[in-house]
Amino acid sequence: VLSLWSCPSVPVPLVLSPLVLSLWSCPSGPLLLVLSLWSCPSGPVPLVLSLWSCPSGPLPLVLPLKMHCRSCALVTSSGHLMGGGRGEEIDRAECVIRMNDAPTALGYGRDVGRRTSLRVIAHSSMQRVLNITFSSLQDTVFIFWGPSSYMRRDGKGLVYNNLRLMNQVLPKLKVYMISRQKMLQFDELFKKETGKDRRISNSWLSTGWFTMTIAMELCDRINVYGMPQPPSSPSPYHYYEPLGPEECAMYISHERDRSGSHHRFITEKRVFTSWARTFNIHFYQPPLTADPC
Repeated sequence: VLSLWSCPSVPVPLVLSPLVLSLWSCPSGPLLLVLSLWSCPSGPVPLVLSLWSCPSGPLPLVLPLKMHCRSCALVTSSGHLMGGGRGEEIDRAECVIRMNDAPTALGYGRDVGRRTSLRVIAHSSMQRVLNITFSSLQDTVFIFWGPSSYMRRDGKGLVYNNLRLMNQVLPKLKVYMISRQKMLQFDELFKKETGKDRRISNSWLSTGWFTMTIAMELCDRINVYGMPQPPSSPSPYHYYEPLGPEECAMYISHERDRSGSHHRFITEKRVFTSWARTFNIHFYQPPLTADPC
């Protein structure tokens, strides 16, 4: 799918960021290439939508995501967001970034906002994301991450195959996936910042880690909403699961676990705190003033 846009005034080119988009090309037909994307000061106006089908099946075409935001609201899924009334403030950001299937409907908008520009999604959350209504999907960029075995493009990658099918069924969706090379870069960044090798420590980076590092590539300023306070303020791990696990208990359990399916939540949050001293990152609801747990 290729969408073209016209601008009432002069278009402004977007800035390249080294993430990865999967599009499709037909061996027997035309090749779909996005040479440039444009942002209109008054907002984009749809001009042309071209849909192509391939009798022999589409082939993957890898292109980088082109996106740049002056200000970003990075909205976590923490229960600490509830009751803060930050929704309008969040929606005023140029880009609003969310994780997995965290909802904005069902009465949550007052606290978490209603707009979504980009979602970073773990492979395990893909099916839940598809349950979101289509009208709220079409203006959002989706970036999926997962183990390389799930993302392989030879017909054996479970997530890649599902994304390919989703692209065919819902061709207007802007669906991206993080490349294996980029995943390795995220691993190296974690090792550089913590001195710990993720693979040797038998753990996985969290969706929060990918979301923060992607935001640092795309955004001039990042306002983070929903980072945990010390244990004196208990809160649900997910704001949309009030009867689910308690956040700090989840963090501590994962930090201590060595089973191989856990995240280093507390270690990651310490890195984010360190980055905020150097980069234009700010924490709200609540401010991050201490170790998360």
